[in-house]
Amino acid sequence: MTKRQPIFPEGRHALYEQHGYSAAVPAGELLFVSGQVGSRTDGTPEPDFERQVIQAFENLKATLAAAGCTFDDIIDVTTFHTDPQNQFETIMAVKQQFLGEPPYPTWTAVGVTWLAGFDFEIKVIARIPTTSA
Repeated sequence: MTKRQPIFPEGRHALYEQHGYSAAVPAGELLFVSGQVGSRTDGTPEPDFERQVIQAFENLKATLAAAGCTFDDIIDVTTFHTDPQNQFETIMAVKQQFLGEPPYPTWTAVGVTWLAGFDFEIKVIARIPTTSA
């Protein structure tokens, strides 16, 4: 069995070590990205909800870039929300800024009661671009 080769973004936040997980792990042509939250580098949540969502997308962007991927490589998105009914409009506006135009990846939104002090989390599966020789 091949040992996992984790990928971390430059300037990674403290949550990876605090909770013992990798930002992303490639497997074949796919990149499995852990749930990204709106954390500051010390691991604390961004207090403003909209800025927390933006920071989660920025953390996702940095993790994708560390693997040579962009938002265009995302195949599947799962988001977690502590108060979907009141948060959805803000999330949709931020999501549009980052995921842009169709065709969109698949997306599943899940309402949850706890996200370790955060109010939004996004995890994705992306394809790893191949380079032509």
